[in-house]
Amino acid sequence: MQESGEMYLETIRVLSDKRANVRAIDISEEMGYSKPSVSRALGILKNDGYITVNESGFISLTESGSSLANKIYERHLVLTSFFTSIGVDAKTAEDDACKIEHDISDETFAALKKHIGTVAEN
Repeated sequence: MQESGEMYLETIRVLSDKRANVRAIDISEEMGYSKPSVSRALGILKNDGYITVNESGFISLTESGSSLANKIYERHLVLTSFFTSIGVDAKTAEDDACKIEHDISDETFAALKKHIGTVAEN
């Protein structure tokens, strides 16, 4: 999946934590994208089986969509926390984590989490 698709899934996941129902307009406002751009992206995510949209226009993650969204969101949280723990200011840490979360390999991320856990224990 492309980075943009991952960003939409992550946004839907985060919005789902904040509100009972997520709509395309909510995603548009959160991401700062136009409604047509969001609509197109949501159509792709729906066709690929990552989201469902009910008759009221409410968007839900499917099992595979939720799994991928949770993976990306975990990376975001861990990377942001790590960067701030080594002295990076919060805004830069957040921005850098957002860039890296989509490109870091599973192997490297697992090693980073293990390292962070080891450092926290000492």
